[in-house]
Amino acid sequence: MSMIKKKEFGIGIFLMVTFIAVMVAIFSPLINGQNALDYLDNLYNSISKGSANYIPKVKHQVEEHGSEEVTLNLKMDSAEAAAKAEPLFARAGATTAVEGADLMVNGDLKAIFETALEDAESAYNNRNEDLEARYGLGARSTLHSWWVSMKAMEKDLNRQKLFPAAQLTHTVQAKTVECAYNYYGIEAQAIKDRWGTVLFSLIFYVIYTIWYGYGIMYIFEGLGFELAAH
Repeated sequence: MSMIKKKEFGIGIFLMVTFIAVMVAIFSPLINGQNALDYLDNLYNSISKGSANYIPKVKHQVEEHGSEEVTLNLKMDSAEAAAKAEPLFARAGATTAVEGADLMVNGDLKAIFETALEDAESAYNNRNEDLEARYGLGARSTLHSWWVSMKAMEKDLNRQKLFPAAQLTHTVQAKTVECAYNYYGIEAQAIKDRWGTVLFSLIFYVIYTIWYGYGIMYIFEGLGFELAAH
């Protein structure tokens, strides 16, 4: 190791100090009480929500599948979960009975799916009051009950070798119920309306990464470290 190169070392220290100062600013609540990471996370979630609405497509799949009378024995995690799920199927016109953690359902699969899709659409559009009026439960509680019910439905339909119905159940669960749960409370935005912020964040990320790399490089160069060629 040779003697310290003051110029290079000084540049490296300056870059690292400013890098840390900017990092402190990033983690400070400077944007409407949010830090920059939370702000951008919410922004990208709101942009992605606009392109994650699979409900119309799944509605079409349900229509194509058509009506199918099914008798289900849903093995729920608890008696409470079974009791919370029963009104969902009753609203779909199914005959239901609860025995402990088992929920027995007899009804039209299409009607069950359509009810689940209606609830998912209400939650996706942040209309919590719709679900409160239907079940006396909030959006997340309702969607969670649908999610666990459909998990049990898929398992029972596979047991009965009703594989197309089981696959459609999985689609409704993952593409609509789960999606609506994850995006509930987020307002959708189009990327064309926020392209400036998005472009700035991407460019800044690249520059900020390079900034750190050059800071480290100049510090080590200033300390006399060099890559030896063999």
